[in-house]
Amino acid sequence: MVDEDVAPDTDDVERVRVAVYRTFAATGHPPTRDAMAEATRLSRPAVEEALTALAAARHLVMDDDGRIVMAHPFASIDLHFSVKGRRALWWGGCAWDSFAIPNLVPEEPEVLVATTCPACGRAHAWVVTSHGPPAGEQVAHFLVPAARVWDDVVHTCGHQRIFCDERCVEDWLSATGHSRGSVFDLATLWRLAAHWYDGRLDSPYVRREPSEATAYFAGVGLTGAFWGLPD
Repeated sequence: MVDEDVAPDTDDVERVRVAVYRTFAATGHPPTRDAMAEATRLSRPAVEEALTALAAARHLVMDDDGRIVMAHPFASIDLHFSVKGRRALWWGGCAWDSFAIPNLVPEEPEVLVATTCPACGRAHAWVVTSHGPPAGEQVAHFLVPAARVWDDVVHTCGHQRIFCDERCVEDWLSATGHSRGSVFDLATLWRLAAHWYDGRLDSPYVRREPSEATAYFAGVGLTGAFWGLPD
């Protein structure tokens, strides 16, 4: 029987985190529990404890059945973006995450990101590389402010989308009744994604503190209350 008052070993948690992320990066899918146990040499109960700890620390998102839904920038569900590399095909967790993958996975420095405009349904695709932003007049619209991202992270990621232009953003806001969030160009989206996940496939990995996150946003040109910064 597992003692629920005893926290899992931090080394075990980190080993499971690395197994999840590296499997996602290599295959486009999360590992099974058996695969995690084999890769980490941990028991199934120890793997479960580690996954629970990782979800609590916001390294993973799991559904009510314990399935891994997201390990940013990777997802196991369709959140409107596909990301095709030479060796793997991923669901991108959102616009931000989709543009991050070629910057995070060294074996895939160039990917094809595809999506549709939420307003008009027009298909869009870009070759996104680790060297610089793709050309395009499209704009990203993020609905949920940075401070509220984890209130419902799947909802948040599902509303970090790319639109044809500002007019499509306004049409969508009018149709849905949502308030305008943050709108910015593809170059800014690429800068946001480029180094946000640095080190996530390595070990040990240390998450940014809130002050470091806001400094990062400012450094890529995102300011204002939406991003927790002055205008």
